[in-house]
Amino acid sequence: MKILLVEDEPLLRAQLSAALEKAAYAVDPAADGIDACHLGMTGDYDLAVLDLGLPGLDGLSVLRRWRSAERAMPVLILTARGAWHEKVAGIDAGADDYLAKPFHMEELLARVRALIRRAGGHASAEIHCGPLVLDTARARILLDGDALGLTSHEYKVLAYLMMHQGQVVSRGRLVEHIYAQDFDRDSNTIEVFIARLRRKIPEGMIQTVRGLGYRLEPASP
Repeated sequence: MKILLVEDEPLLRAQLSAALEKAAYAVDPAADGIDACHLGMTGDYDLAVLDLGLPGLDGLSVLRRWRSAERAMPVLILTARGAWHEKVAGIDAGADDYLAKPFHMEELLARVRALIRRAGGHASAEIHCGPLVLDTARARILLDGDALGLTSHEYKVLAYLMMHQGQVVSRGRLVEHIYAQDFDRDSNTIEVFIARLRRKIPEGMIQTVRGLGYRLEPASP
C-alpha cells in the first residue's frame, strides 16, 4: 500500500514517514501544497495524509483540486487542535477523516489502516482469503494460524493481492503500490516475489491471468 504524506514541518514529516514505513507502507513525502497537488494528481495512492497548513498552496485548496479532478483516494487531514472550522471545511471539501495535532502515532496508524480497509470494502482489521489471514493491525499474514515468514516486499505484494482478492492486478499496478516514488523500480522483480509467494502459500491461490496480471483466489480451482 502506498501513501502520500504531505507535511511541511521537517521533523514531523520524518517521524511520520518512519512510522508508516515501519508499518509496511511505501511513502511519498511532500513538503508543500504545490508538490502535493501534483503528486496526488499523477500518482496512484491508497491514501493521503494531508496537513492543512502548507506553504505554496494550502491543504484545503489541494484537497478541492484533487476532488475536482475526481481523485478518489481516502484523505486523512491533519488540523490544529481546537480548529473545529478546519475540520468541518476539510470534511466538506472531501476529506474522509481528520486528526488534530498533537496526536499519538498509534492513533494515526489505526486511522490509516481503517481508511484503507474501508476503501477496499473491508470492515474488519482481519482480512480472510481461504487459509490466509491478513492481520492489518500487526502487518503480518497468517497461514492456518501461523505467521508466514515474508520479506518486506513479499508481504506488500501478498497484502495488496489479499486486499483486492478476486480481482486481476497487473504487474504495473503492483509496482505502483509497493514502491515509493524514489525507489529504483523494476517490474520484473514482481515475478520473483510472486514465485517466492507461491512456494509459501497453498498451490493455485495466486493465478496468472495471461497478458493481464495476477489474481488471488481463496482456494485452488
